[in-house]
Amino acid sequence: MFHHQDTLQHLNENIPLGEKLTSIHHAIKEQFDFIDRVAVAIYDNKTDVLKTYVHSSGDGENPLQHYQAPLANAPSLQEIMKLRKPRVVNDLNIFADGKQKHSKNIHQKGYASSYTLPMFLNNIFFGFVFFNSSQKDAFTDGTLHYFDVIGHLISLLIINEQSSVRTLLATVKTAHDMTHHRDSETGAHIDRMSRYSRLIAVHIADKHDLDDEYIENVFLFSPLHDIGKIAITDSILQKKGKLTEAETKIMRTHAHKGCEIIDNMLKDHGLDSFENINILRNIAEFHHEAVNGTGYPNGLQGSEIPLEARIVAVADVFDALTSKRPYKEAWSNHDAYAMLQRLAGGQLDKECVNALIANKEQIEKIQRKFAEDQHG
Repeated sequence: MFHHQDTLQHLNENIPLGEKLTSIHHAIKEQFDFIDRVAVAIYDNKTDVLKTYVHSSGDGENPLQHYQAPLANAPSLQEIMKLRKPRVVNDLNIFADGKQKHSKNIHQKGYASSYTLPMFLNNIFFGFVFFNSSQKDAFTDGTLHYFDVIGHLISLLIINEQSSVRTLLATVKTAHDMTHHRDSETGAHIDRMSRYSRLIAVHIADKHDLDDEYIENVFLFSPLHDIGKIAITDSILQKKGKLTEAETKIMRTHAHKGCEIIDNMLKDHGLDSFENINILRNIAEFHHEAVNGTGYPNGLQGSEIPLEARIVAVADVFDALTSKRPYKEAWSNHDAYAMLQRLAGGQLDKECVNALIANKEQIEKIQRKFAEDQHG
């Protein structure tokens, strides 16, 4: 009775999304061996940016990774989103003269046809699922209904994981806002430092073999770095003067407390077995560690500190320096860069500092997009 092998059994396992997508790709190729690549890009509606996320290609090569671009720069994809219908292109040579990097790379890789499905969650656009083949006229009327089903399966897989994480993030943010209405960490700070974190991660991705799924998780989880402050009393958290030694000791407990809060919320949301959740734990617990060992809570040094925590530490310090607060004026970017360089190799990871400074133009765009309001 149990002779049949479930070709998609890996979807039930606690493995990264990229591996699940690869499992689906292998199952597809058993019936449709002309499918050479399956990929997903997700959409950031705050910035109108489409970002590469996960992919599976038979030869192990990916023509697009660590890549993002405004959706406004891709009119053909915009049309798919607006029509809310899949698009079939059986001769990708029509995009051979495309000026965008994604069009050029797909063409140079030798893909000849494609099927693209827009993803929606409760009428909100979420991104795209792409199927590519090196054969022209690969997608026929006789096979397209299968790709409709497979595309929606992948869409549900992606949306389920992303929406679960975003529900968790929203829950934590609500708890944070209810506890500390006027904490110095404004919404704009969160938007900026999460995008600074992504800039750093993308810049060092090739050296550290970071995939787009990891980069997206750093982007999503970085806003929770100081969630442990929920457990710190307002008399300490909002104190305008210098903290006493005893108060500093209490303040520093927010790193461990953050990890405890996250673990409790993960259980409540059924996400405690989520494959990449250690990225979140590491950011919350270790973002105040210093590469020279003088940080807290554990006095870790150098590479003992998880990479994601080193990334977020640089993004957080830079935004703190360049933001106006009740107790200080905002520093210029120039002065903040100089301070980061002085801290590099001591408090902060030098590679991550250099990665941030190498993206000055993108930093300025983020600052313009997510400027503080007059109450910031």
